[in-house]
Amino acid sequence: MKRLNNFKLKEFDIFEKLDTPSKIQDFIDNIPINFEKNGETCQSPLMVLKNNKAHCLEGALLAAAIFLYHGKKPLLLDLVTTPKDDYHTVALFKEGNRWGAISKTNHAFLRYRDPVYKSARELAMSYFNEYFLDSGKKTLRSYSDSFDLTKFGENWLVAKNNLWNIAEALDNSKHHEIINKKMIKRLRLADPIEIKANKLVQWRKK
Repeated sequence: MKRLNNFKLKEFDIFEKLDTPSKIQDFIDNIPINFEKNGETCQSPLMVLKNNKAHCLEGALLAAAIFLYHGKKPLLLDLVTTPKDDYHTVALFKEGNRWGAISKTNHAFLRYRDPVYKSARELAMSYFNEYFLDSGKKTLRSYSDSFDLTKFGENWLVAKNNLWNIAEALDNSKHHEIINKKMIKRLRLADPIEIKANKLVQWRKK
């Protein structure tokens, strides 16, 4: 696969060493969380590297860029919740016929997924019981089709402006409901120990 011109920037040299999903996840984990203190952002992979901070979508975009560097499709998976919770986005990857995910999060849950899942749906469902509010109410409601970033060309890799076009397109892409009203009424609250564990964070606001 021909390497894109934008990958010739020195900031992307680090990608050469990140040749496995585990290495990519370790790299993403070590980037401080983006608390968006000055307003919402959707940074390109280049700007994440320059600013050394990322939230979940920015981390997923960076992971997708690294996969693209190594000749794989840059794919995202969007996880949609109730209005009271925050959506989450991960970068999908495939090894053999199994799916896995790179995830940027500040909490103990909603993290990396090993490539053991038969489908994107199966992978998305692995997050269901981990996704809850402090009240214990579970909030995951739908997931997107795999979202291929190649349709956006290569400017998304280096854009200095926020990638709102990608965020909007992801929001508007086809999503699949995973629970109905009858099922919602039967959901059990997360256990108190799970709620306590979910308060553990990797990065704290300064």
